Amino acid sequence: MATRIRIAAAQMEPRLMQLHENLNRILAAATEAAGKGAQLLAFPECTLTGYIFDSRDEAMACAQTIPGPATERVASLCRELDLYVAFGLLEKDDGRLFNAAALVGPNGVIQSYRKNHLPFQGVDRFVDPGDRPFQVHHTGIGNIGLLICYDIVFPESSRIMTLLGADIIVLSTNFPKGPGQRVSRYVINARAFENKVHLVSCSRVGVERGASFCGLSKIVSCSGDTLVEASLDGEEIIYGEVNLESARRKRIVFSPGEWEVDQIRDRRPELYGLLAEPGPGAG
Repeated sequence: MATRIRIAAAQMEPRLMQLHENLNRILAAATEAAGKGAQLLAFPECTLTGYIFDSRDEAMACAQTIPGPATERVASLCRELDLYVAFGLLEKDDGRLFNAAALVGPNGVIQSYRKNHLPFQGVDRFVDPGDRPFQVHHTGIGNIGLLICYDIVFPESSRIMTLLGADIIVLSTNFPKGPGQRVSRYVINARAFENKVHLVSCSRVGVERGASFCGLSKIVSCSGDTLVEASLDGEEIIYGEVNLESARRKRIVFSPGEWEVDQIRDRRPELYGLLAEPGPGAG
């Protein structure tokens, strides 16, 4: 396994309910990114479908199974390009509806992640809460965890991924202008730094049913440094290179025997029991 991985994020403007058009743009971006050496490519939340749905029925009509038609088309191209792709879509499963992200690679569909934390906005008003624990997927380019948008403001999500061995966290998101810009500016880098993991955040741009989205997709190293950041409004693909070994070396030695820190080993889990209990106003 290579230790240096080239990551890309395809910041784009999905078209609401235009699955065929959006899928073709996913495939075109994957071809372009692979041609520029990318090994892992991230797309925004709900790339395939758009996000601002007005009802569960409207959203369900655009949902697919995983594996399904879109993931199989992407998987076929990934086999050809030797590429890993994470993209957002609506997943249907036995009458249930999920805001999901699919991880697809040269060997096919690896897994889907179903958004665990749901804000009251857009399609998230109508989908079912994620019903699976957080997972990290062991691939030929490292250990990859998936999160979707609102998940990132809950620090436990990224920390669980870290404890499961993630080298890279892929965040597919639709950050709204205003509050989303603050999350992109402050939270993304904090999550990478506090967990010592590489983090790629891929957001969308444009306006959909009156909702405006900020881009600001970014690739952040495990030191918390921004390697590259996209524009606020433009469609573009950004690229950055990360070192997996850097993410795996959790102990940082500033001065041997005098100043050393390990943000994972130095935790005190026996003090954190309250984190697993419902907070005030829950329910």
